[in-house]
Amino acid sequence: MTAATIPPLTTDATAPSGRQATASVRRTSVPVSILRHGLPPLISLAVAIAIWYFVSYVILSPARQFLLPPPHEVLTHALLDRAHVEPMLDALMVTAKVSLVGFLFAALIGVSIGVVMSRGSFLERAIYPWAVVLQVIPVLAIVPLIGLWFGYGMVARTIVCVIIAIFPIIANTHFGLVSVDKGAHELFTLSRASGVQRLIKLEFPSAMPSMMTGFRTASGLVVVGAIIGDMFFAKGQPGIGTLLDIYRARLQSDDLIAAIVLASLFGIVVFGIFSVLNAMVNRRR
Repeated sequence: MTAATIPPLTTDATAPSGRQATASVRRTSVPVSILRHGLPPLISLAVAIAIWYFVSYVILSPARQFLLPPPHEVLTHALLDRAHVEPMLDALMVTAKVSLVGFLFAALIGVSIGVVMSRGSFLERAIYPWAVVLQVIPVLAIVPLIGLWFGYGMVARTIVCVIIAIFPIIANTHFGLVSVDKGAHELFTLSRASGVQRLIKLEFPSAMPSMMTGFRTASGLVVVGAIIGDMFFAKGQPGIGTLLDIYRARLQSDDLIAAIVLASLFGIVVFGIFSVLNAMVNRRR
């Protein structure tokens, strides 16, 4: 009885190796990921533009079409017209400066208040209700008071930004600091670390994801605050909110919509930057 012969193992030279297959999967997954995340917004944008055209040409009569001019007229008469878009960009730069200064002050004050609240339950109960009041009070109701106290220039605009954006920073900073692992606190106690060392080396790094969430939320709110401040405090350089109010009063719908588009894009960019930073912080953890 003869033993069965086993055919020798042969390798196919044309078969991809493990690394090549992994690279191929990655190359094919990138376009799929782009389509999965980018296609829905593009479809919704196309639908919105189609609805815009429908309202402009079908619902509105020619005599009332100035209320909502079609997109191509906004593009050609405002966004692509240098004489119209340059004042908008200059005003947007003013709003961006106010937003940046307002965010820096909101971050500094909000983090400081969050740290103080985390030092004890008495301080938390004493401060947190006032932070809630600051959040729920209508900003438009106290805008005249802000103007009366601080004038109608850049200082008042910055204060409006701080009032609108500070609560998420306070709440998320406080939550992150009080959520630090107790075992880590005990290790620092055994090491006889000072309060400053504990805060800088333990609490802030552990609370950073929560704090970044607060910063991301505040980044969108601070743009809204800057635009509101522009509308009510027109002294000094005009911001994009000032131009919005002027275009509304003059019934310049093309310029009004173009300014809204620029302000929206600015807010989206700011929020996107902090979303990326937030993702980077969470990934490093």
